[in-house]
Amino acid sequence: MDSKVAPAAQAESAGSAFARELAASLSIGPIELPSYPDVALRVQQVLADDAVSTEMVVRIVGAEPMLAARVVSLANSAAMNPSSHQVTDLRTAVSRMGFDSLRAAAVSFAMAQLRARAEYADIEQQLTRNWRDSVSFASTASVVARRSQRMSPDTALFAALVAGVGKVYILTRVSRHPQLLADAFAYQAIVREWHIKFARSLLASWHVAEDVIEAVEVYERRNQEARPGPPLADVLACAALINRHHDAPARLAESLPLSHAAQRLGLAKAAPDAIIADAASELSKLNAALGR
Repeated sequence: MDSKVAPAAQAESAGSAFARELAASLSIGPIELPSYPDVALRVQQVLADDAVSTEMVVRIVGAEPMLAARVVSLANSAAMNPSSHQVTDLRTAVSRMGFDSLRAAAVSFAMAQLRARAEYADIEQQLTRNWRDSVSFASTASVVARRSQRMSPDTALFAALVAGVGKVYILTRVSRHPQLLADAFAYQAIVREWHIKFARSLLASWHVAEDVIEAVEVYERRNQEARPGPPLADVLACAALINRHHDAPARLAESLPLSHAAQRLGLAKAAPDAIIADAASELSKLNAALGR
């Protein structure tokens, strides 16, 4: 076999095998994800202060997508939601749960993740990078929601934080296939094909509100779609566009007027420098809450 063809053929074979593995995992569930226990420990620290503000708790819990999703899920559970009134934003979920329930949820979450963490030592850098991207995305989504006044900034922040959970799941699974992970082109092709499917499965299993799941499913194409749709998806789409050009205001100034999502939100003519500055400020506050 030609030595120049062999690596490509091997990558294709590995990719096909991994895709079959992903398909099988969707059918057997439940799906579990690794996370970052340091965040849960930070929650315990701030909750030890009876005078801590709800704002601080929301920022810290919200910095970890899987913990945030679990808190919202618990707030919507039968035990904590006898009226069956579903909440989608983290602030309302924290207020509904109370600090004692949050402490218990954080301890349970941290212990589960600590038991699993060693298995993913080889991909720690990738997991950390994914987490930082999610926090940046969430900060920008919060700013977009506040500027457009179309929805709660907390709901937008939560949705953006959990939007990448499918990618996290795929990363944990591919850690057992280092040859595929080393092939960026093949790996990203699999991520593009599968991450939304896993995001839906995971978020549904956490009992996340359907409007959040729908926004996560469709936001990646909303900048190009002219037809009306859910405002939350437009917020996420616009935030993704801003993050893509966060270091190029001139490019963002060209892109915003062309974005159907930005047009629907009334942000097509927004000053790019101001939006980028607001997003950076929000990100700084979120990182400061985490003690980073």
